[in-house]
Amino acid sequence: MKWEKTYQQKLVSAEEAVSHIKSGDRVVAGHAAGTPELLLKTMVDHREQYRNVEIAHQVAMGHSLYCLPENQPYFTHNSLFAGAGSRQAINEGRAGFTAVHNSDLPRLFVDKILPADVTLCMLSIPDQQGYCSFGVSVDYTKPAAESAKLVIAEVTPNMPRTLGDTFIHVSEIDYIVECDTSPLILTPPTISVIDEAIGGYCAELIKDGDCLQLGIGAVPDAVLGFLSDKRDLGIHTEMFSDGVVDLVEKGIVNCRRKNYHRRKMVASFFMGTEKLYRFIHDNAFIEAYSFDYTNSPEVIAKNDNMVSVNSALQIDFTGQVASDTIGYKQYSGTGGQADFVRGATHSKGGRSILAFHATAQGGKTSRIVPHLDEGAVVCTTRADVHIIITEYGIANLRGKSFPERAKALISIAHPDFRDDLWRAYHKHHR
Repeated sequence: MKWEKTYQQKLVSAEEAVSHIKSGDRVVAGHAAGTPELLLKTMVDHREQYRNVEIAHQVAMGHSLYCLPENQPYFTHNSLFAGAGSRQAINEGRAGFTAVHNSDLPRLFVDKILPADVTLCMLSIPDQQGYCSFGVSVDYTKPAAESAKLVIAEVTPNMPRTLGDTFIHVSEIDYIVECDTSPLILTPPTISVIDEAIGGYCAELIKDGDCLQLGIGAVPDAVLGFLSDKRDLGIHTEMFSDGVVDLVEKGIVNCRRKNYHRRKMVASFFMGTEKLYRFIHDNAFIEAYSFDYTNSPEVIAKNDNMVSVNSALQIDFTGQVASDTIGYKQYSGTGGQADFVRGATHSKGGRSILAFHATAQGGKTSRIVPHLDEGAVVCTTRADVHIIITEYGIANLRGKSFPERAKALISIAHPDFRDDLWRAYHKHHR
């Protein structure tokens, strides 16, 4: 049977598609900009037909209506990375949180540790051979779809067709909902003077020919703004946004000196504006893969001169880093930080950077502390930590003893807190 006929046979309305989800099912939803908002909204609109349907995903950039208190009898949420739509539900005990490195996340589904009864995803329209692309969200979404009992897809002409290991054939989809939805838009953040100062310090450590991984937010975007004088940069990352596009257009990112996936940018998902989505569409310069490949520390380390830049919420004198919790409160998720910290550290010529504002709560508290807050969870261990940057400078902790680490960290703390930090240091460490 030709794929076109198979495709037509699987076309249904959104209402019919979600009617095949049963009470008690675990539903894995596509990630971030690839969140299948139409299908999720349709589920909520028909919530009376469900009881205790678990919805599992990482960042939900959409409305996350299933997390509202009034929908608790119908849906439970298993967050794999807390975001704005799920944070309150998690911290109020109405949703669960599962800690997992991104490199290991696909295996939760593939190895049936978290068996996916249903995967909801947003896909591109099929190509001439009947293959749809996962577009902006390959990450864990593709492995979840490949291992699910049931696959329901929004197929839209607005989803970019990304290349690499990104495809699923229409024969592998159970129900197809044609629609005009688009990947969700992430507006570029406002970059502050502090972000610029941190970005400048980070850029000092980036050399011509380096291969970069950059997280998301104002600090990574600020770093990109200071790379105009660099040459022949490469990209191996879990995600990138609009700022990388600007560097490609200027010829600064060309991947010519990459020794692994040479002349290719490698990523797993994409979050940005329509400019980014137009850029990645059918672009042979970009290869997208699932997390178990892009975030594998072994794969990352194959890139010589790998530089990872991520953020943190708090660091103590020993170098322990809390990146996803504020005390007992879940703020974000484990994500890919540890994957890239270890991968970059083991890369030939590699460097791992954690960059963040020296203070929090509008300057009321220091992020550099004698010990982590009660309840805070270590994301990057003291044995893994390498370079720490705030707006007050650079502290290289690799190979440093405890006293050397504490002194280096205090030197880049906000001046208003340094005296207290020194007192705390001398109280316990004479």
